[in-house]
Amino acid sequence: MAKPDFLEIVQKIIGLDSQMRFAAVIDHKGKIKEAIMKAGKTSLESQKEEEHFCKQVAQRRLMRKEFDRSLGKVRYVHVEREKVSQMVIYTRRNIVYFAMEPEMPISTKIRLITRIKKITAEI
Repeated sequence: MAKPDFLEIVQKIIGLDSQMRFAAVIDHKGKIKEAIMKAGKTSLESQKEEEHFCKQVAQRRLMRKEFDRSLGKVRYVHVEREKVSQMVIYTRRNIVYFAMEPEMPISTKIRLITRIKKITAEI
């Protein structure tokens, strides 16, 4: 299997909707493999805060795994904040994190999750 093109993957994710802000592929230790901010959007976090957040996303994956046997595997995580909506999808080898404007309807968010799962299924 060819090495995944993470830049191409995050570009596809960012291009799915005009309200997307940020997309990243993170490894199991929380290291950012590739990330991109949508053109015209400004980051709500410093680079150091973003790196710290991604490490915490990886730690939370390990914590949630503890309940896989009794509750089933996590399909996705959705955090709704005042300034941003954050989503996390777990793939076999990586974590996909993306952020969007908070006013997006939930039906649109669910459609995006479905599309992003298809884009990232092999990573």
